[in-house]
Amino acid sequence: MSSDPWGRVDETGTVYVRTADGEQVVGSWQAGTPEEALAYFERKYEGLVVEIGLLERRVKTTDLSAKDAMAAIGHLRQQVDEHHAVGDLDALRKRLDQLVADVEARREERKAQKARQSDEARQAKEKLVAEAEELAASEQWRAAGERLRALVDSWKSLPRLDRKSDDELWHRFSHARSAFSKRRKAHFASLDAQREEARKTKERLVAEAEALSGSTDWGPTAARYRELMADWKAAGRAQREHEDDLWNRFRGAQDIFFQARSEVFAERDAEQRENLTLKEELVAEAEKLLPVQDLKAARAAFRSINERWEAIGHVPRDARPKIEGRMHAVERAIQESEEAEWRRTNPEARARAAGLTGQLQDAVDKLQKQIDAARAAGNDAKADKLARELEGRQALLDQALKGLEEFGG
Repeated sequence: MSSDPWGRVDETGTVYVRTADGEQVVGSWQAGTPEEALAYFERKYEGLVVEIGLLERRVKTTDLSAKDAMAAIGHLRQQVDEHHAVGDLDALRKRLDQLVADVEARREERKAQKARQSDEARQAKEKLVAEAEELAASEQWRAAGERLRALVDSWKSLPRLDRKSDDELWHRFSHARSAFSKRRKAHFASLDAQREEARKTKERLVAEAEALSGSTDWGPTAARYRELMADWKAAGRAQREHEDDLWNRFRGAQDIFFQARSEVFAERDAEQRENLTLKEELVAEAEKLLPVQDLKAARAAFRSINERWEAIGHVPRDARPKIEGRMHAVERAIQESEEAEWRRTNPEARARAAGLTGQLQDAVDKLQKQIDAARAAGNDAKADKLARELEGRQALLDQALKGLEEFGG
């Protein structure tokens, strides 16, 4: 008979294994020595050890499902329980029991993880729904549309919830997208209508602008172009495929008119600058007539200068006040000389001046006598009052005498 710590072979060739429950028959061996029998069944035991070790690593390091793991454990347990190996079978049972515990723990962990993932997915989807519902009221059509498309991609990347919850959230999410799409479609339909109306308006403006492009009525036409530009801005934008073409036509018509006006104005400005030079020469000639020595000669000379002045034409607007002011100053000086001469040679005016002077002189003499009489009588208050009246009459007399001198009196 042959034996080792975990098994033996009796004289009949029966092989036994030692367990906590006592010896168990492993099998019968008739083909060789007892040692060979024990070695054979020990190799079978080592095979079980290897298989259990592999299963332990798979449970710890792979995503082996609990169902598959339990099936593998059951298969190995059956082989251990059938006692077809010699070795520490009780140790193998304990390892298999531990594997069962590990698989159960892993199952619970996965269950808890799945619950956490489901809760996270629910929160994520609720957040997506809330944002979609907020975007449904947005008028940032491009940005909101792009964001909603991104939210759909985010939704697809999340795991499904239970059917009821997932369907409810998807219904809200889809409804928000549909509401936004409906509003955007209505907005752009309205915008298309507005742009079509703008196109028609701008067609009319272009037609008028082109009709005016050949006008030479510079002021009113320029004013009308300003009104057309204001109307253009107020009309809004037409469709993109029409807007640029309409604008080029509208702007081109204006350019034709304003270019023609600029050329005319440039020619006119050159002419007016030349006129200014001529008038500066004339006003310098007129200013040499002052001060007036010979009124008749000065008057004739100024008349000749003025006729030439009127024949010249316009000067630049910014130079007009100064040059005309100088000319008017000469004209006023000559007019004042004429008025002075008229006063000096007018008999009626001289007689009126002399009569007024005589009356004032009589009044002054009379007041002086009254003052003298009042002071002689000791009535100083009356004398002072008359003296103040005398001062006023004397001032008028002095002014009248000065005027009489102008007549050569």
